[in-house]
Order: sequence, then structure tokens, then C-alpha cells
Amino acid sequence: MHKRKKLPIGIQTFRDIRDPKENYVYIDKTPEALKLAENGKYYFLSRPRRFGKSLFLDTLSEIFLGHKQHFEGLHIYDKYDWEQSYPVIKIDFTGGELSDKEHIERNIEYSLKVNAKKLDISFNEIDNNDSGITLKALINAAYEKYNQKVVLLIDEYDKPIIDNITDKETALEARNILRGFYASIKACDQYLRFVFMTGVSKFSKLNLFSGLNNIEDITIDQRYATITGYTHNDLKESFTDYLDGVDLDKVKQWYNGYNYFGEPIYNPFDILLFLSKGAQFSNYWWETGNPKFLIDILKKNKYYLPDLENIIVTKETLSAFDVEQIDIVALLWQTGYLTFDKSVDRGGRISYKMKIPNIEIQTSLNYLFLDYLTALRTETVTKQNNVYDAIVA
Repeated sequence: MHKRKKLPIGIQTFRDIRDPKENYVYIDKTPEALKLAENGKYYFLSRPRRFGKSLFLDTLSEIFLGHKQHFEGLHIYDKYDWEQSYPVIKIDFTGGELSDKEHIERNIEYSLKVNAKKLDISFNEIDNNDSGITLKALINAAYEKYNQKVVLLIDEYDKPIIDNITDKETALEARNILRGFYASIKACDQYLRFVFMTGVSKFSKLNLFSGLNNIEDITIDQRYATITGYTHNDLKESFTDYLDGVDLDKVKQWYNGYNYFGEPIYNPFDILLFLSKGAQFSNYWWETGNPKFLIDILKKNKYYLPDLENIIVTKETLSAFDVEQIDIVALLWQTGYLTFDKSVDRGGRISYKMKIPNIEIQTSLNYLFLDYLTALRTETVTKQNNVYDAIVA
């Protein structure tokens, strides 16, 4: 009897999702992983939260560790040199509270200790108050111990700043800590085989990656447009057991539409929740943690939200994001509330026409707009409903 595959909601560990006993649906992202591994060394990818970045990072980790057994049946299986394995250092900022300098430094120290233990390196030998020097020492020690270049993977590199984005003083402190930490990467070039960093935002190189100017940003590279997320074809082919009687055109209107200049994609977290709830249309992504900091920034900067429709921005606007200069359009794009409609060539200068990706985000922005107008409290729901009815009318 055919047993339908389980939905991998919240699974960010590659070997778990590929465990035959668990029987999870897995969308093969190894064609992109192979391309990255074979063609370059330093990469950066920005995608909104819950878009599959952590799982992709873990996939890269398993590839470089040479764990061929987890990849049977996938694109990379017979195309990669599995004999060659590398020590992997994985720095993860995804969990825990990063609300002040102490928490951020403790998080980095803990992450370095975990990596040292995994690599069987004595942390005391490389202990230092400067986290950048410690990272450098850890990379060097791993290189010497395994006589092999090191793979460095950094997940949510910007979280310490984003967590404090409305508190400028703490955000600047976080930026200074991270700047020192990331500066050490360039000094380790001769010991590194591959570096991959992910995050939500793209902070200007000048302020965060001083010196690391050889990192390739693949955020809007057409070749990697579907590196995370699901295409409509993925949905139709891999989730057939969940789609009986489901209006696929409506699903596309509600959840598809994220555009990175390739095939448009779905946020995987969204689609998995939609299918697990028996294909009920709802704002799943928004409901799992709408960003309060967005509302705070909108109030602070007095931004007029209706201006967002059909806005045209330059590439520089989307790249020049920093603590001291928060561009609301760049922020809304990076956090997934805006996406690209098309690129516009104006006398050789590329600009982008932006759009709201889909119905879910449209309704989420309406909620955001209502929060913004009415400063949401339980007693103001009636007022919100009146405003909403007036807008609809």
C-alpha cells in the first residue's frame, strides 16, 4: 500500500530529512550545491526568514564532510568526488536571545566551543577574548589537524543586528562585534576551501565585511533563483498526495510569486503549513511571527505604506542597508514583503520595479498597515475593522 510521505515542517537537518525511516518529502537542491562547490569559494545569500536557508547550509555541510550515503538518488550522487572530505566549521546565530553585547559574545563563544569539540580540538589552546582571533585560531587548528582546507558555513550572519535593529546603540555594538569576527575570515584565505554565509538582510560590505570584498553575492543571481523555496512544479510533483481537490491556481495566487529572476518560488514553510492544515488558505507565514520591528521602524520613519505599490528602486538602494541608514524598501524586500517585478534599464543604470509577491503578503501588509494606523490593541479591533472596510469600499 502506498504510504504518503511526511511533510518536513521545521526540519533543518539534512540527514534527518533524508532518513528513509522518516519518509519525508525532500526537494533536491543538490544541483545548486554542486555548482557552488565546483565553481567558487566565497558566497553570500540573502533570503527572508523560514525560506530553507538553514537546511541548505546543512546540505552543504554533509557534502563537504563526504557523507555520500545521505545523497543516494539525488542529482549530486554520481557527480561529486566523495573521496575528498573537509573539516567543517558551522557558526549558527539562529537560536537564542541576542539582545545585548554579552548575549552576542556568549553565543559566538558557545558556537566556537561546539565546533572545536566536533573537530576534536582543545578549545583552551585557542581561547582568546577576541572572537575574530579565536575563529582564526580555530580555522588554523582544524587545517593543521586534518591537513586539509576548512569549510566555513555561517547561518543568519546578521541576526545579532536584526534582533536589535530598533535599538541603534545595541545594533551598532553588534555590528562592531561582527565586523571584527568576519574580518578574520580574509586573513584565513590560504586555509579555507569554501565559505558560505546566509542572512535575511544584506548589510553594506563597507560596514560589515571590511576587507572581505571577494565574497560573491548570489541573492539575485538567476542561476541560483530557486536555491531555496519550492517551484510550482515541485509542488505538483512532490506533494501530489496532499493536493487532491486543491485549486492549484488559487494556491499560486496565495503563496507563490517570490522572484529572484528565475522561476518564481513559494516560501517552503508556508506551503508545508498550508498542506498540513488540509489546504486551508491562511496567512501562515505572517502568523508565525510578524516582525514587530517593521512596525516600529515604519512609525519612526513616518513612511507612507501605499507608496510601496509599483515602486522603482536602484540596485544601490537595495545594497546600501545599514544600522545608520535603514531604507524601508530594502528592508521590506529583504524580509519578504516585496519582491522583484522586473528590472528596468535606464540608460545603462539598472533599476528594479518592485511588487507584493502574493495574496498572503498583500493581506499581511494590510494588517501591518492597520497596526500602523491604529496601534493595535484589543480595544481597537473595531476601529481596525472600520478602517479596513473603508479601504475596501
